[in-house]
Amino acid sequence: MSRRALATTIRFGTDGWRAVIADGFTFANLERVAQAYADFLQQSFQDEPTGGANSAGRRPLVIVGYDRRFLSEQFATRAAEILCGNNLQVRLFDRDVPTPLVSWAVREEAAAGGVVITASHNPAHFNGFKLKAPWGGSATPETTSAVEALVDQQAPALGSLPADARGAIDSAVASYRAQIARLIDLDQLRNAHARVVVDPMHGTGGSWVESFLGGGALATETIRGWRDPQFGGVNPEPIDANLELLKRRVSETSALVGLATDGDADRLGAVNELGETMTMHEVVPLVLLHLARTRGMSGGVVRTFSQSILTKRIAAAHGLKLYETPIGFKYVADLMLRDDILIGAEESGGIGVKGHIPERDGILNSLLLLEAIVAAGQPPSEMVKEMHREFGEFYYGRRDIHVDVARGLDLVSRMAQAPPGQVGRHAVTEMADMDGTKLIFGDESWLLFRQSGTEPMLRVYCEATSVVKLRELLAAGFSMTELSGSKLQN
Repeated sequence: MSRRALATTIRFGTDGWRAVIADGFTFANLERVAQAYADFLQQSFQDEPTGGANSAGRRPLVIVGYDRRFLSEQFATRAAEILCGNNLQVRLFDRDVPTPLVSWAVREEAAAGGVVITASHNPAHFNGFKLKAPWGGSATPETTSAVEALVDQQAPALGSLPADARGAIDSAVASYRAQIARLIDLDQLRNAHARVVVDPMHGTGGSWVESFLGGGALATETIRGWRDPQFGGVNPEPIDANLELLKRRVSETSALVGLATDGDADRLGAVNELGETMTMHEVVPLVLLHLARTRGMSGGVVRTFSQSILTKRIAAAHGLKLYETPIGFKYVADLMLRDDILIGAEESGGIGVKGHIPERDGILNSLLLLEAIVAAGQPPSEMVKEMHREFGEFYYGRRDIHVDVARGLDLVSRMAQAPPGQVGRHAVTEMADMDGTKLIFGDESWLLFRQSGTEPMLRVYCEATSVVKLRELLAAGFSMTELSGSKLQN
C-alpha cells in the first residue's frame, strides 16, 4: 500500500481544517494542507487578469499568524516554509496575535490570502489551519472546498524562510489600532469612572483590550492574560460554563462589566455587573440599539436563524432592513461584502459591524459593548430590563445532546415533515426549516432543533417570553428528541 493511501484524510470545516494535535494535526499533515493552499494561490494568481504573462516576476503575498496553542509557532513556521518553497512571498507574525488582526493585515497589505494556526474555541488538544481571504475575512466555502480537493496533488515543497519574512508587521498593527480608534470613542471609555474586568481566557486576546483603555479614570484589570496552552483546564469559549473566574472577579471588584474573548479573539462573551453571563440574545440587541439610536447609524441588520426576536423588533422600530440567514458567520460576511450592513451576528459570539472588515472581531466588539454601556449610563442588567420594557421580554437558552450525526439529522428531518401541534402545554402556530427545524409559538417564542454536521451534537435552542416558559420548552424539547439515554451537556 502506498504512503499516500495511508495518509490521514483531510476534511475542511467552516473556514479551515482542525484536528487533534499529534493525531491528525501533525507536521506531515500540516505540510500537505499548506501545499494544497499554495497550489490554490498559484492557480488563482495565474487565472487573474494581472497574472500569467503579465505577472512580471510578481509573487502572491501570504500573511501567516498563530495563536497560543501547543506548538502553534512551530506549526506556523513550517506552514510559512512550505509557502516559501512554492515561490510565494510570506510575512509571518513574530508573536501570537488575534485572528482579526491577521485578517486586517491581509487586506491592508494587499495579500492574496492568509493562514492562521488556531483551533479558535476548540479544546486545548486541537489545533487548526484557518484560511483568510483577500478582503479581510474568512475564506469562502468554495475556497476551502477547492483547497481540500488539492490536498496530495503535489508533494510538499519545503523552502527556507527569509530573515525578513518574520516580524511584527508594524504597519498592519498600527493601522489596526488606528481603525479601532476611529470606530470607538476611546476617550469616553477612558474617562468613565468605573471598573472593567477583561478575560482573554489565556488566548491571543492577551492585553489587547486593556491596551486601548489606559490613561484615564477607568480601572481595567485583565485576568487569564498569560499564555497557557491548556487554557486553565477549560475550553477557551466564552460561554457561561467557562466563565466562572470572570463572574467571580466581576462580583469581587464590583465591576461594571466583564468582557471575554475566545482562544483566537474573534468572539465575544460578557458578564454583567451582577456576575451573571450575558447571552448574545442580550448583547447583540443592546449593541444594535446603541448603533442605531445613540449613534444614529443606518444599514441592514443580519439575524441568523438562532438569533433573537429582539433584534428583529429593534430593526423594525428603527426602519432598518432585516435579513435572516442560516446559522454561521459566513452568511453574515457574505452580506457585508454585498450590501450596506450595520450589524450581523451569530449566537456563538461572532459579530460584524459597519465600517470594519467583514470579520468577527472580539477586540473591537468588547470595546463596542463597553461603549454602549458607558453611553447608556446604566449597568448592563438595567439596560436589559429597559430593553425588555420597550421591546418585550425574551429569554434564551440552549441544550446540547451528544448523538450520532445521522440519527440527529434524521430526527430533525422527521420533525420538519410532521411538526407537533403542541410542545408541552404550548400550541405550535408555525414551523420554519431554514437551518434545522424551528417550532414557533403564538407569542413569538420558539424552539429550534439543529444537528451539527461536523460533530455528534444535536442542539436544542429556545427563546421564550419568560424564564418559566424557557425552562418548560427546553425540557419538553429534550424529551421530544427521544434521546433520553444520550448525554446532555448544559
